[in-house]
Amino acid sequence: MLKRFAPLVPLALTLVLAACAGYTPQPQMGASAHTPRAAVGSPHAELTAKEIADITDDKGYELPQLADSILTHGLSLVGTRYRYGGSTVSSGFDCSGFIGYLFKEEAGLQLPRSTREMIKIDAPLVEREELEPGDLLFFATNGRGRVSHAGIYLGDDQFIHSASRSSGVRVDSLDDRYWSRTFIEAKRALALAPSDSLERHP
Repeated sequence: MLKRFAPLVPLALTLVLAACAGYTPQPQMGASAHTPRAAVGSPHAELTAKEIADITDDKGYELPQLADSILTHGLSLVGTRYRYGGSTVSSGFDCSGFIGYLFKEEAGLQLPRSTREMIKIDAPLVEREELEPGDLLFFATNGRGRVSHAGIYLGDDQFIHSASRSSGVRVDSLDDRYWSRTFIEAKRALALAPSDSLERHP
C-alpha cells in the first residue's frame, strides 16, 4: 500500500491522555506539544480526494467514497482547537464531537455524542489487521480500561482525532507505543450510513 500518510505523523510526539473530556497531555522529551493553526494550509490539508482514494481503493473497501469524503474533510481541519463538549469548527472539537461532526456532514450518520455511547453502536467490529480508512478507533486513555478517547482511521496505521487542548485536531500513528497500548477496539460505523449518503457521494 502506498505510504500516503507517512509524512503526517508528528515524528517525536506522544500524548499521555487521562480522558477525552479533559486530560493534561505530557509530551515525551523532544516533542512539540502544539500543532499550529497554519497546519490547515499544510500538506495535511492539501491531500486530494484522489490521493486518499488511492489508499481506500487499494483494499477494495465497499464504501470508499464516504471514507474519502470524511478523511478529506477531516484533514482540512488539522489544527482546529480542542474544546471539551465542542462539536463545530467555530467552537472547536473534543474527540467524539469531531467524529460526530464529520460523519453527520459527510455520511448523513448521526452518531452518539459521547465515546462511551459511541463504542456501543451496532456496527461491525474490525480486527486491527483488517482496519480500513473511515473505521472508528477506541482507546482507554484514563488507565481504567474503559473507553475515553476515539479517532478515525486514515490508513497505513495512522488516524486523525481531536487530541487535546494543546494540539487540537491532529494525526497520530496507531503504531506509537502509547496508542497501541491504549487501543481497545475498532468499529466500521460507515456500514450504518443511510443509503442516500452514497447518492450524495457518487
